Amino acid sequence: MNLIEELRWRGMIQDIMPGTEEQLQKEMTTAYIGFDPTAESLHIGSLVPILLLVHLQRAGHKPIALVGGATGMVGDPSGKSEERNLLDENTLQRNIAGVKAQLEKFLDFDPAKANAAEMANNYDWFKNISFIDFLRDTGKHITVNYMMAKDSVRKRIEGETGISYTEFAYQLMQGYDFYWLYANKNCKLQMGGSDQWGNITTGTELVRRKAGGEAFAFTCPLITKADGGKFGKTEKGNVWLDANKTSPYQFYQFWLNASDEDARKWIKIFTLLPKETIDTLITEHEAAPHLRTLQKTLAEELTTFVHSKADLEFAIKASEILFGNATTEVLQSLSEQQLLQVMDGVPSVEIPLAQFEAGYELLGFLADNGIFPSKGEARKMWQGGGISLNKTKIGADKTQVTTADLLQNKYLLVQKGKKNYYFVKAV
Repeated sequence: MNLIEELRWRGMIQDIMPGTEEQLQKEMTTAYIGFDPTAESLHIGSLVPILLLVHLQRAGHKPIALVGGATGMVGDPSGKSEERNLLDENTLQRNIAGVKAQLEKFLDFDPAKANAAEMANNYDWFKNISFIDFLRDTGKHITVNYMMAKDSVRKRIEGETGISYTEFAYQLMQGYDFYWLYANKNCKLQMGGSDQWGNITTGTELVRRKAGGEAFAFTCPLITKADGGKFGKTEKGNVWLDANKTSPYQFYQFWLNASDEDARKWIKIFTLLPKETIDTLITEHEAAPHLRTLQKTLAEELTTFVHSKADLEFAIKASEILFGNATTEVLQSLSEQQLLQVMDGVPSVEIPLAQFEAGYELLGFLADNGIFPSKGEARKMWQGGGISLNKTKIGADKTQVTTADLLQNKYLLVQKGKKNYYFVKAV
């Protein structure tokens, strides 16, 4: 398969400009995608454009990752019902540095290679253009009628909030990016999400009118979830690529919890596995859905791709603690930071350390702290062998909880039954 055929099979193409496939087959083509520096980390919604650049480079073409240092100061109206807050320059520069560092993990920037990836920041060319120069040399090439016909602009004009001139001008600035990259980097292709089609085609039009050249474009569909929920969101917010914002364990769990329908679609989009392998995985999954073959493969591939093999191994180990048959030794092997990552979201209670130093009577410990509604119910499960401390079942001989039971002298994992956990912190 050529690049476009593969992306079509993966479900990664929505709109495509005539001649794009032929251009990619004709010669090594330089192409770019823009990344909006609204935060100092990208989130999993950014994985699709990142993977488009990865596929492009693997097919022998040259990728440019453009960070919008200038356009980030303006704001893109596409897909938004109201104008967003503008970022100050210090925040923007911090965000740009973070985004650049992440993109460098996924693309090959080796300058010895003809198709080495490049980073670009549109602030580098916009900072020297005056307002008058931009209006005279660029604005005259695109009519207001053309700009107002774009869905992103029309919806905002027809809505209650309207659109400021600042955001209205965004598509002209993005169009100029394509023109600048065409004129200075021989960049002939822009890719992006389907909500960017209007901005992207403004760029191809500017290349045609201002430079007399021919430029190409395609977009990928916006990722959706089968249940109608917003992709990349959890109860705690965005799923980030930065391990400090979303731990590798939480990242792994996001993909592991995908529905069968979503996993069947996402395995093609978010992994680099070949078609034959994916077809086999889908067949295996459909034969035994309870084994969750697609979800496990998706979680393993993505955690390794975004984080590392070591982070994947930790995520699997951590998952076994709450959802598998991990031993006390596995729990004891975790660092404090790892333990807290795993227990994030588990019901927790703080108890004075002195209680454990004095020896906390077991049934009182279980009932006083809401783990059981009463000593009677606690006693019933205790006598039935249904209580574990730090993944070890306790018997009738265990009548007190002491400091000897604490992990790292301050933590205790209580399990009642198969799936109910309580995380105790001694303070």
